[in-house]
Amino acid sequence: MDRRHLILERVADEQTVHVGDLSRELGVSEMTIRRDIRRLERDGFLRQTYGGATAHLTRSLDVAFNARALQHTREKRLIGLSAAPMLDGARIAFLGVGTTVEQLARHLRADPELTVVTPSLPTASQLGTRALRTVILGGSVRRDDLTATGPIAVATLARYRFEVAVIGAAGYCARWGITEHADDEAEIQRVAIARAERVILLVDGSKVGTATAAVVAPATAVHTLVTDASAPPAELDELRAAGVRVVLAGADRPTHPPASPAPATSAHSSPSRRS
Repeated sequence: MDRRHLILERVADEQTVHVGDLSRELGVSEMTIRRDIRRLERDGFLRQTYGGATAHLTRSLDVAFNARALQHTREKRLIGLSAAPMLDGARIAFLGVGTTVEQLARHLRADPELTVVTPSLPTASQLGTRALRTVILGGSVRRDDLTATGPIAVATLARYRFEVAVIGAAGYCARWGITEHADDEAEIQRVAIARAERVILLVDGSKVGTATAAVVAPATAVHTLVTDASAPPAELDELRAAGVRVVLAGADRPTHPPASPAPATSAHSSPSRRS
């Protein structure tokens, strides 16, 4: 377990930690601990305090511990930052679940005319105090990612039409399209996509070219894919050929394929974790 995971474990156990104690326990300088704490605060896992850190009041400790949340953090920040302006001018939007979508929420411009509907409690907690309207779906809450699922959540979604739906995924490829690990989370994605005029998919490069158990929608349901330069080039070429607009966060120039979607072509699949 790396140092940042150990810091999060201490915060989970004690709620508040001190830089000096962590420095002695982990055998590194106080400057290193402060740097780790700043990074964890920037990623939304805890709050920095004078001399230490305290638990993030709106995030489940299970989510904080989950190793996937600390994977590809730089890429996820760049993806969220690149995608946020794509919602400018929208009046009603769906934001799905996953740590990459949470990064977009952090960078989303406040707009009193914008309504955001989300099944994600972490995303709702980020947006709820800002100058926009936030709607959280009801229903059963999944313990591992604090996401609302089930018939109540689906019924709430049925009340809305979205100008744009921004979603994450466990996998995305030309052959199998958007995939998730479990059907309950996949069903929320399906309903949101069906009620959206355009769909933006945010996944880091490790998810591109992979597929998991529950199929959400074909690849062509996505209008814009925002990923990073580590995504397999051959897979990106297949997605472009299918009509998906591909934006590489952090690249000098995003790529813009034809606007009209076409049937998806085949791709290999392999297991992955949620973005």
